[in-house]
This record gives sequence, C-alpha cells and structure tokens, in this order.
Amino acid sequence: MDNKKEVKKDSLFLKAIPYFDKYGILILLLIMIIALHIMQPEVFLSWRNITNVFKQISWQSMLALGVFIVIVTAGIDLSVGSIMMLSLMVLAITSKAGAAWYVVILIPIFMGALCGMVNGFGITVLRMPHPFIMTLGTLYIFRGTGNLISGGVPISGFTEEVRLLGNGRIDLTWLGLEKSQYLPVSVILIAVVFFLMWVFLNHTRTGKWIYAIGGNPNAARAAGINVNKILVIVYSLCGLLAGFGALILAGRTDSGYPNAGLNAELDAIAACIIGGASFFGGRGTVLGVFAGVMIMGLLRNGLNLMDVSSFWQQVLIGTIIVLAVYLDVLRKDLGTRK
Repeated sequence: MDNKKEVKKDSLFLKAIPYFDKYGILILLLIMIIALHIMQPEVFLSWRNITNVFKQISWQSMLALGVFIVIVTAGIDLSVGSIMMLSLMVLAITSKAGAAWYVVILIPIFMGALCGMVNGFGITVLRMPHPFIMTLGTLYIFRGTGNLISGGVPISGFTEEVRLLGNGRIDLTWLGLEKSQYLPVSVILIAVVFFLMWVFLNHTRTGKWIYAIGGNPNAARAAGINVNKILVIVYSLCGLLAGFGALILAGRTDSGYPNAGLNAELDAIAACIIGGASFFGGRGTVLGVFAGVMIMGLLRNGLNLMDVSSFWQQVLIGTIIVLAVYLDVLRKDLGTRK
C-alpha cells in the first residue's frame, strides 16, 4: 500500500515537471516583484523606478538573448562583452570622424556580426574542442583590439540620432500622463527584438534546427542538417545582438569607453541559466531569457534601493546562479526517469 502511494506521488511529481519548466520562472519573477514592493512600497513600483530598470537592462538583454541562442546549441560565448566594447569603440571613432549618423548606427551592428562570424568560423573550421576555448581567446583579442584602435581612452559626444535607441523617450502626455511618465525607446526595441527572435526560433526551419543541434548534434547531422553552417549563423547573430547592445549603451552613456562590457558575458550567461536555458543544450525559451534578465535587473535595483552592499549583491546573485544550474541538473536527472 505504501509503495503504491509513493509511486503515485512520484508520478504526480514527474507530471508537474513540464509545468514547472514552463511557468516556474514567471512565478519566481512575480514573487520577487511582490516581495520587493512590500519592502519598498513607495519607490519600487513607481513609474520612474520601473523605467529606470528597463533602461538599465536594455543593453544587457541584447547580450543575454545572443548568448541564449548559443547556449541552445550546447555552446558558450565568453566574448560578447568584448564584442560589444569593440563595436562601441568603432562606433565612437566613426562618429568622431564625422560620418553620417546612419553609418554610425549601422557600423556597430556590422562589427558585432563580423566578430560573431569570426567565432563561428573559428569553432567550425579550426575544429576547436569546445566553443569555450575559441571565445575565451577572442574575449582578449576583441577587447585588446578595441583598446588599440581607441588608444584606451573614452570618446564622447554623439548626435541625437545615434543616441535615440539608448536615450530616446516617447511622450505619453496625450494619454493623460505626466511629462515624467514617458516610455523609453529602448523598451520598444527590446520588445521588437525579443518578438522577432521568438518568431525565428519557433516558426522557422533554421530555428528548429538550432534546437535540434543542441539536443543531439550527431542526430542533426544524420538528418541532413548542415551543423557547421547553422553554428556560424548562431554565433553571427550573437555578435550582431552585441552590436545592438553597443548602440544602446552609446545612447545611454553618450560615450565609448574601454571598460564597457567588462564581465557582461557572465551576467548574460547567468540571465539565460536563471531563465531556464540548459548548458546541456536543446531547451529554453525567449520568454524565459527575458524573465531571467528581469530577475537580475530587479534584484540589483531592489537591493540598491535597500542600500545593500554591492559585495553582498555579488554573493546573492552567485548563489542564485548555482541554484539555477543545480535545478537544471536535477531537472535533467528527473527527465530521464519519465
């Protein structure tokens, strides 16, 4: 009798796994919002604070989304922070040279995609044992190149058109709101880019192949999928999104500076893992990545409002990452029992 009860409980637990995978991160995000609102009732959910959070995570969300599609293939990209920095410095130099604003806007996106392509070809053509090796090398190469071309000094002063994505705002007074209650342009960009990535991954043949490669690359090859070509596309997209991050950051700071994106790759990876992506590849959602970025952004924002030391913030975020990875391993183990 006891064995039957245990089997029944175990069966119910296994049935609950898909629902936990799908909605667990959203429930965690909701709980965090409620808890932080209770601790900071007058400030946390104010319009000003929420828009600040979105502006703070705007460029980080671009990096996280790029890293996500790499992780789906069971890969890793440690160079996204350096790609963003190099793209930002190229943008700043191009702007300082007096180029037209549309050239200044396009150049970091092109540079980011080019750097990502270098990673993709390096991994596939050079047959690196793991993307970790290639992207660790390019982490130093891209950041060093950014410092070489800029002389290691900040370059500031961009036109309004260049700053639009990172600093632009949409007036909402026509809705009866106050002038201070504006909508950042970067929020619109986040929504558009995440939606397009969702469509790409879920409703295109290439997107489905990306998940197939992460699930089993050998089976994908046997099915006729050109794995190397898809990997080059994936890493190029990752770099392109880092270029978008550089464009947003340029608008926010009105400068290109050598320390831009330092350790940003770690935050991007953390957001993906917290959001439900798996280092084993083949799983994760765009919505989960957004939730992961929001959790990290809200957590930092809430702790800053409570005047918690940045050192304790690092400890807490590190703990959350370890727990997220442990849950991923546990989920994989439980999945094999189905």
